[in-house]
Amino acid sequence: MRCLSASTYLATLSTSDLLVLIFYVAVEWLRRGLAYLVPDAKLYFLDINGVCQIQLYLSYVSRFLSAWIIVAFTVERYIGVCHPLHRRYICSSKSTKQIVSSILVVAIVIVIYKPILSGVYKSSVGTPYCTGSKEHDFAAFVLDSIFAILITLVPFIVITVLNILIMRKLFTRNKRQKACRVITEESVIRLEFTIILLAISICFIAFNTPYFVFWCRNFLTSKYVSRYVDNASDANLQYWRGLLYIARTIFYMNYCVNFFLYSITGAYFRREVRMLFTYSNTTETRQQPILGRYSRNSHSNTPLTLL
Repeated sequence: MRCLSASTYLATLSTSDLLVLIFYVAVEWLRRGLAYLVPDAKLYFLDINGVCQIQLYLSYVSRFLSAWIIVAFTVERYIGVCHPLHRRYICSSKSTKQIVSSILVVAIVIVIYKPILSGVYKSSVGTPYCTGSKEHDFAAFVLDSIFAILITLVPFIVITVLNILIMRKLFTRNKRQKACRVITEESVIRLEFTIILLAISICFIAFNTPYFVFWCRNFLTSKYVSRYVDNASDANLQYWRGLLYIARTIFYMNYCVNFFLYSITGAYFRREVRMLFTYSNTTETRQQPILGRYSRNSHSNTPLTLL
């Protein structure tokens, strides 16, 4: 299982999600939530030049990486399901590592603007805070808007279209081959990875959509896009701020659920996790039948229906 290309994508996705939780979600919770729990607490170390830029840079890189690893995984599964003849050339372990490395390099290059256009400024009461550059606020607005589209709208479109094609291919294949078909254990694992991908994709779109909708609203009503300045009442501002906090919490869940999705939808993943925590029994476990009837070293052609 670890030798399959999909395992590399899942491992990279888990790593990027962990980095997002550390450098983005945790920092946001500390800045916004700690003030409600401990009003006198001040986290000045987050608002120091250097720390500010590094934290923003890593949070942006990890978020870009997380979104586009899902896109790359979707493309890999699309090729594996819809164009199996090309799978050996594109879906190999070597090519997967090259793709992941390329996405990382692109993320590092694209997001380089963020630390350059960020800094520490003082509020009206003299409290320092980390934010975008006041001297280049329009450039920061444009680049942040492009970044938001790159990690939301573009992945949404690619993931949705390719997953529809994948599901249509699977249902068509199953309908044409009602009789039992001969597959190997590797084919079963690849099908399981496809199911995991569908679960990840659905959650990615579901958890990101509410926050993206609010981002679009803020974008369209910003001073750089709209000539009309909404002088809303305090009650109206509180209403929209509350909805934004709810949407942001749902958005944060996107970086927390993937491990549970692997565990719920992946029988092989659960087995590997059990083996990880019961290392002393690994040899015995590997000799047990897989899926109740298939041994790991079996090369016999046994019929099994995919869907």
